[in-house]
Amino acid sequence: MAEAELPTIARPYARAAFSRGLDQADGLGIWSRMLSLLAAAVLEPIVEKALDNPTLTIEDETGILLGLMGDDLNQDGQNFVNVLAENGRLALLPTIYELFELLKANHEKTMEVAVTSAFDVSEQEKNELGTALQRMLQRDINLETKTDQSLIGGVVIRAEHTVIDDSVKGRLEKLSQVLS
Repeated sequence: MAEAELPTIARPYARAAFSRGLDQADGLGIWSRMLSLLAAAVLEPIVEKALDNPTLTIEDETGILLGLMGDDLNQDGQNFVNVLAENGRLALLPTIYELFELLKANHEKTMEVAVTSAFDVSEQEKNELGTALQRMLQRDINLETKTDQSLIGGVVIRAEHTVIDDSVKGRLEKLSQVLS
């Protein structure tokens, strides 16, 4: 399956989980946790290899995941795994989780923003940046910062599918491409 097709195929499953989560008290949080665990499980090399075994039946595949998850999946989560297995879509769980989180963030009017800086960002700078982004994007911002000295100077801001590269390293790479 081509990488570009994954979101298209996974989207209805993410929407179904999101819709079900909206119908329950703290349902979005519960579904977020279940999908996160399921996505992590299918990305584990041992589980991935086991699920790729062509001799496994649908019951075997669901048994592997449900056995790993134990009490971490409620009845809806178990039914979700069964539906995915019946349709041969267990490998889509990481993509389903990503799409679900985007739906959840849009619903809650929140956005995850990662700022990578060449230098440590002070608490005051972090607050000012968070306030500016919140005003600009009209959402509550969950801001995560990290330091990467290879940027030389400046910052790289990632917000969902948007990347703003205002680093010296990024500018040098662009200049290099223009000169080539």
